Amino acid sequence: MQTLFNTELSLIQAPMAGVQNYRLAAAVCNSGGLGSLPCAMLLKEQLLSEITKLSQATGKPYNLNFFCHKPTSYTQQQKRQWHTLLAPYFTELGIDESSLGMTATRQPINNEIVELIAPFKPPVVSFHFGLPTTDIVEKIKNWGGQVISSATTVDEAKWLEANGADAVIAQGLEAGGHRGHFLSMDLNLQQSTALLVEQCIGELNIPVIAAGGIATAEDVKQMLDLGACAVQVGSAYLLCQEATASALHRQAILNKNVNSTALTTIFSGRAARGIENRIMRELGALPPQAPAFPFASIASGALRTRSEALGVSDFSPLWCGQKYITRDAVSAEDITKELMAIDA
Repeated sequence: MQTLFNTELSLIQAPMAGVQNYRLAAAVCNSGGLGSLPCAMLLKEQLLSEITKLSQATGKPYNLNFFCHKPTSYTQQQKRQWHTLLAPYFTELGIDESSLGMTATRQPINNEIVELIAPFKPPVVSFHFGLPTTDIVEKIKNWGGQVISSATTVDEAKWLEANGADAVIAQGLEAGGHRGHFLSMDLNLQQSTALLVEQCIGELNIPVIAAGGIATAEDVKQMLDLGACAVQVGSAYLLCQEATASALHRQAILNKNVNSTALTTIFSGRAARGIENRIMRELGALPPQAPAFPFASIASGALRTRSEALGVSDFSPLWCGQKYITRDAVSAEDITKELMAIDA
């Protein structure tokens, strides 16, 4: 079967920063899917090391994923508002809030990073929060790479097509982790995966990839029957043998109840879906005091580090999709085969 990215299967493993490295991506690639490496939070040395290991671990096509958000400012007033809201937690955990700076680690892709990855000629480069500059898109295409990005509305999908995307990931409301929205932050515009896929297929002239709430072979079949060229799946791999989810994250997933996820801006400043925990319940998942992405993570990250050291996940981003089926300590290969209804 000819697939969009010259893989054996019409399945993309979603990039999941913080819970995976090259091993998961390579395992999915070698199982016939398109493995993805989350690169947005890696330092240059780490990025080079991970891509080298990935390219050595598989001879199959793979995907590198980056952020391309537009940097915004973080003012002292915004910091004061945010820290005032979090003050009781700083006191509880013994954190000196004056020690927290104004600089966040999540940076958008730039030409320096492109030059770093260019010698590897990654077959697919995906983006979250829109697309980078035209010259970066062209550089990727010049080495034969395909460019894809997430859309959470039809308007975003049409924008991506008009600005050079080779395919669009239709990210439905059920998806775990960060929303890929970039034209509007209005969560009222977000739709279910099935509805968004149908609408995108009706409006676009490029392939559509379905993402969000895809947890079973039946879910995969439904999306492909709707006309999606592939599915992108993340949460199904969260507890696989190759994943690196922390013990606290794993425990939260294993203990989660049905309908216990929510969209929250607490951890980064952008809406992302995770398992509800103490800070989300006490502050509300979408507090207006949370500064823009990625600056909320400076203070929330300090709370997370201190609380995790105490063995609790009260302040941790526990990313997980709305629909989740426990697959604990199963190989990525077996999960891929299960999702694609392939006999072992």
